[in-house]
Amino acid sequence: MGQSDIAVMGLAVMGENLILNMASKGFTVTAYNRSTDKVKAFVEGRAKGQSIVGAYSLQELVDSLKRPRKIMLMIKAGSAVDASIESLLPYLEAGDIIIDGGNSHPADSDRRTAYLKEKGILFIGTGVSGGEEGALKGPSIMPGGNSEAWEHVRPIFQGIAAKVADGTPCCDWVGENGAGHFVKMVHNGIEYGDMQMIAEAYSILRGVAGLSNAEIAQIFSEWNTGELDSFLIEITADILTKKDEETGKDLVDVILDSAGQKGTGKWTSVYALDVGSPSSTIAEAVFARCISALKNERVQASKLFTGPQAAFQGDKQEFIEKVRKALFASKICSYAQGYQLMRLTAKEQGWTLNYGSIALMWRGGCIIRAQFLGDIKNAFDKNPELANLLLDEYFANIIQEYQQPWREVVAQAILSGVWVPAFSSAISYFDGYRSEIVSANIIQAQRDYFGAHTYERLDKPRGEFFHTNWTGRGGTTASSTYNV
Repeated sequence: MGQSDIAVMGLAVMGENLILNMASKGFTVTAYNRSTDKVKAFVEGRAKGQSIVGAYSLQELVDSLKRPRKIMLMIKAGSAVDASIESLLPYLEAGDIIIDGGNSHPADSDRRTAYLKEKGILFIGTGVSGGEEGALKGPSIMPGGNSEAWEHVRPIFQGIAAKVADGTPCCDWVGENGAGHFVKMVHNGIEYGDMQMIAEAYSILRGVAGLSNAEIAQIFSEWNTGELDSFLIEITADILTKKDEETGKDLVDVILDSAGQKGTGKWTSVYALDVGSPSSTIAEAVFARCISALKNERVQASKLFTGPQAAFQGDKQEFIEKVRKALFASKICSYAQGYQLMRLTAKEQGWTLNYGSIALMWRGGCIIRAQFLGDIKNAFDKNPELANLLLDEYFANIIQEYQQPWREVVAQAILSGVWVPAFSSAISYFDGYRSEIVSANIIQAQRDYFGAHTYERLDKPRGEFFHTNWTGRGGTTASSTYNV
């Protein structure tokens, strides 16, 4: 009978640090990697003297574990996860648990939960957020899959997770099948939006107000003491003070302006399109990375086109405060979109998601951890059926108060030729959401004109559809009414 509480397969940065975290909380952990030299180096290095044992074969790994065996995969998402599951199955028994801790697509976790259930194996697909430091000191953990497995892994997961001020762990059961990886995916989509909006605030302060990196770093540090208090604001202030050892310049000024991505932001946007959830700011953040990647084309275009050269004439301190308000208002809209996407997808999938609990899971450990997630939790505690964060009194009051400076900042950026896709998308979302009447009546008229797609009327009950013979040459036959 083995002695280890859990095994972790995959000794990259996240895997190693999670193992060290588990050991520091009193759990005995088996470390395994397909390249066994990594196991040896880890066990004799960072893991030396701790309750961590190395396994050099799958048989050794399985034999080292208490039952039900718990094996956590910390490997690259995709086919490698399926291959690892298949390699483990011959060694496992009914009731054993496989955990996928990578950034897997939620549909893959749906499939794996069902597949392993047929074989008597319990599957958990869990999001793990916090990066290298979070994995070591306490990440946010978002588990879903087969609920029978939860009680077996809960002591470990909640033991190693980040804790909020009152000691509550940033980890709770999310829901069946792919719900855990879905919530992590939305977290990452929101993260894309946060990062892009912070980058845009930097561009505005530099490109419009003409501030230096050192001045902007100081501004971000000050912002981090108020309602914008967050991990990403904190590290951006730090980033802006770092010097390049080779040139002596500010390091940000020698980093190529081409952003990479691993796909979770794109997945979030595709899910939003599939369920008809208007997550435009998150999508714009993804497209912004796509534009950034077109570096050579942008260099070519910059030689063809010149933008506005108007110098900023106003009060800089007043403008800085307006940028802060614009950033916070945009951030609220981005989170509203993420929560709206979760609500609509949960309805389609039949999941029961606890949105206040999700805000709590994101309050510590993860990349988007921020003070205002506590306010989101409060909003859903007051009204678990809240349709949109913008309808909560606290957030509605902020948006109402901040919308004028927000508009001024976006307008000033555009007039100055500074690229602000997330800021402008967020305010466009707000204007659409707050409008009782939008221009979709023209679109429906166009659709009915060229395709007899019908329309509803303001003066008739919803669900009654009408068709007009616009040209006098058409007939009375209309298309069937449906929406994707």
